[in-house]
Amino acid sequence: MSSLSLCLLACLNAACARAQSETPSPALLVLDKEDNMLSIIDPATSKTVARIPTGEGPHEITVSDDGKLAFVSNYGARTPGNTISVIDLVAQKELRHVELGALRRPHGITFADTKVWFTAEQNRLIARYDPASNQIDWLLGIGQNGTHMLVFSKDRSQIFTSNIGSDSLTLLVRSGDSVGWTATTIGVGKGPEGADISPDGREYWAANSGDGSISIIDIAAKKVVETLNVQTGRSNRLKFSPDGKLVLVSDLGNSALLVLDRASRKEVKRLNLGRQPEGILIVPDGSRAYVAVAGENAVAVLDLKTLEVTGRIPTGQGPDGMAWVVPR
Repeated sequence: MSSLSLCLLACLNAACARAQSETPSPALLVLDKEDNMLSIIDPATSKTVARIPTGEGPHEITVSDDGKLAFVSNYGARTPGNTISVIDLVAQKELRHVELGALRRPHGITFADTKVWFTAEQNRLIARYDPASNQIDWLLGIGQNGTHMLVFSKDRSQIFTSNIGSDSLTLLVRSGDSVGWTATTIGVGKGPEGADISPDGREYWAANSGDGSISIIDIAAKKVVETLNVQTGRSNRLKFSPDGKLVLVSDLGNSALLVLDRASRKEVKRLNLGRQPEGILIVPDGSRAYVAVAGENAVAVLDLKTLEVTGRIPTGQGPDGMAWVVPR
């Protein structure tokens, strides 16, 4: 074979290798918190196409509106973390390691209004990071212990935080004055953690990890209107299906996933997924859910029509936070 042919063949092989490793569209992003890695998975094949190092103990992840960047809160392990990883999903590499200074235990994180909002659990506050300036440009003290999760309303006018150590939620509502937000503290059950806003924006459901209950908050009234005893051992995450009909709760304590009917407030099904089910992600069309089963180093795939597990995706060590992305 001529040198020209060999060169062309080498170029072709290199192009094929690049194509095989490109970030798929859509892509499932999974944080392997014990490996300190972000895995990019092709949901069509269940294959991992790339693994990208993060900071220590990555727990939660959010994605920019254009699907090109991921932001990872590095919670830490024994030592409290204080960084956010900015990941280029196209080039499949960490662009920068954002040092948060005195802010410790970053956890709940979401992308909104071109910026990254996150909790700093140890500092009892939420903060905002501007990727354009690479600066923390805003802080707001919550004054509650263990400010852990953060959920935005669809119109970005409201923020809920779960305050595990104070058995409370904080509802922040945008205001027109110079303060910017008004805060209401709402007492709930023991150790609220996983939570979600109903798609119609009327209710906020908080899974209380310490007493096996769910607190249902009427958002307009800013108060708990109902408490469900769902008998979870240690609830971790709670998610509404996009149509608002189902509520999924992962139960670390009983190695289960609980499925509730929102209208009747009744249990529909309880599935044993294996040890330590944690993060939950529901795809935008509501056809299936992914549940990170940390103790099995896998993600379970749940068909939301049949409520049957249809597959398992192998992951790294300790999968937890997940995101769904369609790179543009």
